[in-house]
Parts: sequence; C-alpha cells; structure tokens
Amino acid sequence: MQIVSDIVRRYLGVVLLIAASNLCAQQVAVLKYGGGGDWYANPTALPNLIQFCNANIETDINTASATVGVGESSIFEYPMLHMTGHGNVIFTAEEAMNLRTYLLGGGFLHIDDNYGMAEFLDKELRKVFPDRQWEELGADHPIFQEPYSFPDGLPKIHEHDGERPQAMGYFHEGRLVLLFTTESDLGDGWEDPEVHNDPEAVRLKALQMGANIINYAFKN
Repeated sequence: MQIVSDIVRRYLGVVLLIAASNLCAQQVAVLKYGGGGDWYANPTALPNLIQFCNANIETDINTASATVGVGESSIFEYPMLHMTGHGNVIFTAEEAMNLRTYLLGGGFLHIDDNYGMAEFLDKELRKVFPDRQWEELGADHPIFQEPYSFPDGLPKIHEHDGERPQAMGYFHEGRLVLLFTTESDLGDGWEDPEVHNDPEAVRLKALQMGANIINYAFKN
C-alpha cells in the first residue's frame, strides 16, 4: 500500500506542477517550517533578488511575497521554494513526504544557511530522502556557469567560522532538485544595503549567484 501511495503522491505532484505553470509559476515562495528556527529571517532578501533578476536576466517573476508551509498542498503552485534561518528545523513525516513529492515532481528548493542551520537540517533531510545522500557541487556545475560565471564555485559573502563556502545538493534523474548553501550567507547579501552594510561589490556577487540559482530552477 505504501508503494501505491507514493506513486499517487508523485502523480499528484506532477499534475499540480503542470497546472501551476499556467497560474503562478513565475513566483518564488518562502518555505515555513517547524522546530523554532526563524524561517522568516532576511525579509528583504528574496524580493530584492527577484527584482535584480527581473532587471538583469530577463525573468518575469512576481515580486509579491508568498509564504507556504512544508506540509501544505500549495507548495505545488510554485516552481521554486526558498528556505532560510539560523536554528532548529523539524519536518513531520507527512511534511517530509509532501516535500519529497514536490521535489521529485519537478519542484526546486534552495536552502540558504543563515548560520547555525546545518546541524539540524542534515537529520531532517534524511526524512525527505532516506534513500540517497547529498552531494557537494563542483565548480563545474551549470549553476555556477550562467548567466554569471563563478569559476571557484559558491562565493563567500559573510564570514563566521573561517570555513569554506559549500553548495550541497540532492539530485533526481540528473537534475538538481535541492540546493543547500552554507558558510556563504547569500541571503544576507541580498538584503537591503543598510541591513548589513556590505560593500556594493559583495552584494552584487551575492545577487548574481542568486540569479544563477533562479535561472537554474526555472529552466531545469
């Protein structure tokens, strides 16, 4: 019965994603999760990134803010979800299955560690993908190639522990479906300039990397 249930869920995910492509496909939603972590962190980040993409890489993404819960069926209305925070993350079994169905059905999730998220996230993502391990993306992955070139891979935006930035991912049938960026803090670089007072060159680098992520999510 579980196999049948999984097949039905995957089919439903594909159907909903196809339907969404005619409705609000050109929108990215912030993913709300349980566990006490601040999923609402960096409120100006995603709107700024979308505005940058619309102005520079010819996207036409709705700039209106949207938030969806991990377990809600409405996640299937968005081709891309963005998740961030500093602390604890907990997915229920039902939420993990919902997110898995979304990702295997064509959705894309970018998780940006705003510092302190990685230790909690690893355990929860095993609920979503118990049958696979995440992999580190090499600098030759397409997400670092276009529309902006990052020959060294994920850029460093904010320093915390002196660790190198890493881009980790889950793949399905050769497609990157979930990207986890850590020790980089891209979202901080997307925020309004006065929030972190980053030099303009640093903000530009963060926005360009974000544009690459959106470009990949919407084209693959």
